[in-house]
Amino acid sequence: MGDEHMADEQLLHLVFGGELEDLKGIDFRDLESVDFVGVFPNYATAHQAWKSAAQRTVDNAHMRYFIVHLHKLMDPHEDGEH
Repeated sequence: MGDEHMADEQLLHLVFGGELEDLKGIDFRDLESVDFVGVFPNYATAHQAWKSAAQRTVDNAHMRYFIVHLHKLMDPHEDGEH
């Protein structure tokens, strides 16, 4: 395995979605109703979860789901917050 593949395996992938205000933007209509599908250890499982969530909401054109690659975890204690 190359370094590039190993680095990808250590990323977390967040899948979430919600109803957008406008199909041309990425602003959610209601942030309190954002659907957090989950956090996944690799892109393949995140993509499968994304497809499943998107399929459940196919009847609502304003519902969109996204995959975010989390590159860096932040510990509040490390930033001086206790």
